[in-house]
Amino acid sequence: MPEPVDPGSPAATVILLRDTPHGIETLLLHRNTKADFAGGMAVFPGGRVDDEDWDGLAPGDDLAAARVAAARETHEEAGLVIEPDALVPHSHWQPPMNAPKRFLTWFFVGNAPDAVVDIDGAEIVDHVWMRPVEALAQHAAGALDLMPPTFVTLTSLARFDKAAEVIEEASGRAPSMFMAEIHPHEEGRVFLFEGDAGRAEPVDLDRPGSRRRLYMTTVKPWRWEESG
Repeated sequence: MPEPVDPGSPAATVILLRDTPHGIETLLLHRNTKADFAGGMAVFPGGRVDDEDWDGLAPGDDLAAARVAAARETHEEAGLVIEPDALVPHSHWQPPMNAPKRFLTWFFVGNAPDAVVDIDGAEIVDHVWMRPVEALAQHAAGALDLMPPTFVTLTSLARFDKAAEVIEEASGRAPSMFMAEIHPHEEGRVFLFEGDAGRAEPVDLDRPGSRRRLYMTTVKPWRWEESG
C-alpha cells in the first residue's frame, strides 16, 4: 500500500527588511542543529500557524491567520514586535506531495522595527542582518546553509536597492506560488516550479520554453533560472 500523503501544516514566515548605506539587509536566524526541522539552517523568522492564531478571525481566512502567526513567531524567535496588518504577502511555498514533512508556508515582507533582536537561545542560537547578495555569496562558499525557499527569496531580493521597493513590488502583484517537482540531474537535483516548460509530460529538462527552476547542485553555487 502506498504511504499516506501528508496534507501539510499551515505556516508563515517574515522577510524583515531595513535600509543601510550599503543597500537593504534582511534578518536571518540560525536554527539549532538539533531542531527537528531545518536544523542548522539560516532562515527568516517564522513557524507553524497555531490554533490561537485563528482567534477572532473568520473561518477559512488562512491568510489572516498566517499574518498573525508570522507576527507571533517573530516575537517569540527574535523578540521583535510587528503588526500583522503591516505585512504584505510575498509568496507561498508548498513542498512536493511526497515530502516527509510538509509546511504550506506564506512568506510575508515588511519593514523591520527599530529594536534590538533578542533570540531565545534554544530553537534559535544566533542571528545576523545581511545583504541578500552577501548571504548568497556565503552560501556559495559553504559558510551559510539555506533551504531552497530561502535561497530563491534572497535571489529575488538581490535586485532591489530599498526596502520600500520590495514592499511596493509585492503589493502590486499576486503572491508568487511555488510547488516543486524534484528531478535528478547530472549536477544534483533540479526543482521545477509551475510555469517551467520542462514540467509538461513527459518531463524534459531540455525542452525549449519558459524557465522557473532551481538547480540544487552538489557543488555550489546553486542556480535559479526564471524566464518567460
